[in-house]
Amino acid sequence: MLERASTLREQEDTTPSTELAEPYISVSYPLPVVCRRSFMEELKDTSIHHTALRLADDVKTMKLYGNLYKMVQKLSCSPEVDKDDMKQTLEGAIKANGLEIEIRNVIYHLIRNSVKGDTRPTPASSDPLNYLRRAGVQWERRVRKSLNSMCSESKAQLHGQMRTASDREEILSKWDELSTYQIDLSIFRPVYAPKDLLDVLLSLKGPMKQDETDFLPKWEFSHISLTVKNLFELRVHFSELLRNDNTFGDWSTTCQKILKTRHAPLCQQALKKGVTPPPLRGALWAYVLGSHVEQHHVEHWESLRQSVLTNESIVDKLVFKDVQLTATNDDRYFVFEDVLYQIMLCFSRDTEISQLIQVEFTNSAKAKQYEGPPCGFVPFHGICMLAAPFCYLYDNPVSLYYTFRAFYVRYCHRLTTINTHSQGIVSLCLLFEKLLQTHEPQLWSHFRELQIQPIRVVFKWLMRAFSGHLPPEQLLILWDLILGYDSLEILSLLAIIILSFRRESLMQVATLENIEAILSDLSSVKVLPLIQLTLSRD
Repeated sequence: MLERASTLREQEDTTPSTELAEPYISVSYPLPVVCRRSFMEELKDTSIHHTALRLADDVKTMKLYGNLYKMVQKLSCSPEVDKDDMKQTLEGAIKANGLEIEIRNVIYHLIRNSVKGDTRPTPASSDPLNYLRRAGVQWERRVRKSLNSMCSESKAQLHGQMRTASDREEILSKWDELSTYQIDLSIFRPVYAPKDLLDVLLSLKGPMKQDETDFLPKWEFSHISLTVKNLFELRVHFSELLRNDNTFGDWSTTCQKILKTRHAPLCQQALKKGVTPPPLRGALWAYVLGSHVEQHHVEHWESLRQSVLTNESIVDKLVFKDVQLTATNDDRYFVFEDVLYQIMLCFSRDTEISQLIQVEFTNSAKAKQYEGPPCGFVPFHGICMLAAPFCYLYDNPVSLYYTFRAFYVRYCHRLTTINTHSQGIVSLCLLFEKLLQTHEPQLWSHFRELQIQPIRVVFKWLMRAFSGHLPPEQLLILWDLILGYDSLEILSLLAIIILSFRRESLMQVATLENIEAILSDLSSVKVLPLIQLTLSRD
């Protein structure tokens, strides 16, 4: 061994010093700038390559992949493609036939939807947000337990049972007039309402130092260590609302030109102005949400419809109850009662929804399991009001269904679960209270003196994204901004603005009932001017 070591040492001694220098420099000292840049570019290229491979694999799992593949095959056999220059001519044919835009839109939606907030595994107990995640699991289990108890009490089936032949014939004949379908709902009630979720949120107890308990009111969200924007950051995020440019001329004509491009990012950009022409809104939303109806969508809708016609479950009763308690009693939505029954009955059976929504819900092996509806969540009081505004955009129930489903999957489900997402309901509550305390200190102090939690006044607005509270034309403008800026934070901002503009009246009353009475009528609220005025203030 000693002889071998000596031989190695001799070899090292005879190695030219220039050969020794390079490895020592590469290890001990920073690379030259040129080498560093080359190395970083190589890493970047590798990262892009792996991302492209992953996206390609994701596209292959999508239902539309078959159609895309057939279209490319068809183009490759067309006279537009030269077999001697296959790559260049095929790319040109793809662009010329509009297939490139379709592929770009597919990638755009894949990348957007791959950015999830709550996909991390449950952390150790030392994580300051671990209690919040546990609360989310407990809330989900509690809701499912309540639904299972209701099934036992009413002797109804959660996952459904076959309808009788006469019942099947009746519901089929009344499919377009489900408001005339007779069903006994006397023993059924909503599983939970916004107030129930709020009570749970207000009872959350996070890690807090002993000396802090004397200073922080129990109803504040300030002990929750989530990061939310301040007003300056909101101004930056929504800065395009303050631009008064008229360079586009006739905005309706511009939007029509944007729609002709069929490019989803451009359609999203168009919604940021908050002045979407109503006749074009449905088409713009469909591009932004990727909800254009293909043949496989029609087939899936028909399978959901057949499931409604052949099977009944307790969720059907909850859907009918919810529509009757909310939309049917609303002057602005009662005319859509029949289509809302169709949409929500199919929605409750759609197993694809639970696959699209990555909910942070971890069942303990020791805990009793409670089943839920096929869609993956339990309907709450007022859920149909999240679908009702879409009735103003689409005449076709299939188009209505898929755009509503995409909107719910991307945004609304975060408003009904306890989660740590930056735009989940907890974050929106925290954002609301911080903005109120910072920018409306008089109102904040007034609420504290009355021992009234400010969030109780606005929570129903937040959880239903103002649906049923704002007039439809104003609500659709608000939802334009949600889609345009891909942000639910505008809900908290608007809630603060409404309280701010009704400050004088609120300061003169001393009960929760009177406060709610002042805020009950939002028919005079103009969303865009109020938001622009608030963001432009010094």
